[in-house]
Amino acid sequence: MKFTIITTNKNGRRFLEETIRSVISQRGSGVDLEYIVIDGGSTDDSLKIIRHYEQDISQIISEPDRGPVLAINKGLRLASGEIVAWLNADDRYHPGALKKVAQVMAAHPKRALCFGACRIIDEEGREIRRGITRFKEAFFPLSSRFTIQCLNYISQPAMFFRRSALEIAGYIREDLVAAWDYDFILRIWRQGGAVHVSGVPLADFRWHPGSISARRFSIQFKEEFDAAARDAGWLAPQTWIHGIVRWGIVGIYMLMAASRQHGKP
Repeated sequence: MKFTIITTNKNGRRFLEETIRSVISQRGSGVDLEYIVIDGGSTDDSLKIIRHYEQDISQIISEPDRGPVLAINKGLRLASGEIVAWLNADDRYHPGALKKVAQVMAAHPKRALCFGACRIIDEEGREIRRGITRFKEAFFPLSSRFTIQCLNYISQPAMFFRRSALEIAGYIREDLVAAWDYDFILRIWRQGGAVHVSGVPLADFRWHPGSISARRFSIQFKEEFDAAARDAGWLAPQTWIHGIVRWGIVGIYMLMAASRQHGKP
């Protein structure tokens, strides 16, 4: 089964090499990998790192762009694999992740996407926020279109989708600031639903002060609510549930942010 994995980067040298290595190590065991790296004209050592792995990367594009969403869409338009995903330059795959995805997607040929567990890690690669991870995982057995409209429990680094579904659902919305992945999940879900990849985590999401979820969580959850309302309908019970959950999560994030500020010397 052929995969296309897209990594976008701009001045992300700190974690970039670990990300690249986690992708290219997936080759073999029935995994045919097309790896596309889109660099937004980095001025740090990113290109040096990328060129070091040039023989393992299918396409390298380095040119100024207007943000990560446009860069991801650029990669999606180049994708030729049956299964597609993007992995940000600070996240990483676990060993054997793509092999597991290939097995599940082959066993469920009508499903548009699949997802698995995803740890949250800090800048040093240590697992953090286990409570948030376990909260999301609690919804995996209940996964349905209704459930995903109520709450975004899918972590983007551990999500993979069929290119055939992408061609119908369309590319990522470029007018959204932080919740483009959730909006995309809702739209691609319509093309055949989702299947859960059970077992150990597929990926790690790295939370750090520079990440979008750290800087723009309030905007993110507002955009997620709007996406759910568009998908389910403004008067649907899913929308009301999502609204309640949204304010609960935002409140928790605000308390966590205040705690971090209070802990500064």
